[in-house]
Amino acid sequence: MRFTTKTEYGLVCLVYLAKRPLGQMVTVRDVASDEHYSPAFAEKIFQRLRSAKIVTSHQGKQGGYTLARPPAEITLREIIEALDGETFKVFCEPRTRETIVCTHFSTDMCLVSPVWMRTKEVLDHFFGSISLEMLANGKYGSDRASA
Repeated sequence: MRFTTKTEYGLVCLVYLAKRPLGQMVTVRDVASDEHYSPAFAEKIFQRLRSAKIVTSHQGKQGGYTLARPPAEITLREIIEALDGETFKVFCEPRTRETIVCTHFSTDMCLVSPVWMRTKEVLDHFFGSISLEMLANGKYGSDRASA
């Protein structure tokens, strides 16, 4: 499992927004400059986040981006899915509730797929339990910082 640079940068951009008062606009140029990202790449990230309704764009001279909802209501899972598509790709999918047909081999039942499907469920639940607010406030993993 590997996340793209898009997701890594997107998380940093959203934490940047979440640390500001709710409703305070930031420009792509400001975020890109402060975080040392390419403005063009940051713009692509913000466009995806806007399409996923995680951020809202505001036009005009004083325009920019704001979070579409409070940071406590935006999950890490939502962000990952907006930028990377899925948290964990499972190639074998269940054909029915009772059986999982392997798409790679000519066997009747895939014996490995249930492991990958459970892995996806666990990761989805885990990432869904972490809010942008937790990340912005250092509330997740801060106990490990001293280790």
